[in-house]
Amino acid sequence: MIVVDTNILAYFWIQGEHTSVVEQVFLRDPDWHAPVLWRSEFRNILAGYLRRCEITLETALEILFRAERQMRGKEYMVETFEVMNLVAQSNCSAYDCEFVALAKELDTSLITTDKQILKAFPQIALSPETFVK
Repeated sequence: MIVVDTNILAYFWIQGEHTSVVEQVFLRDPDWHAPVLWRSEFRNILAGYLRRCEITLETALEILFRAERQMRGKEYMVETFEVMNLVAQSNCSAYDCEFVALAKELDTSLITTDKQILKAFPQIALSPETFVK
């Protein structure tokens, strides 16, 4: 079991430069978890692709529905107190700290490409490359 941030999910479902390593993460541990927040962030990523005319609405919905199926039953609300404590300890956004808080709560690693999170929380956050080594 691992916690993945929204970018990891996006790299998994939308082909790009990070897709290959994220697929390796999935092969190593397919039991992915995330705060409920991932849904809104993922929709926003897809909105960007739509607005840049890189995908159609039909494709965006298909990607979103597949990702939602993957994460069904593995989404969590996180404690406000813990999120804000993490915010106070770092320069990370409250959004990012939701993922860190969940990883702490589940006593597992957070897989992320976010350099700020990796620097602020090295005891919990791992890059995909480090995780698959």
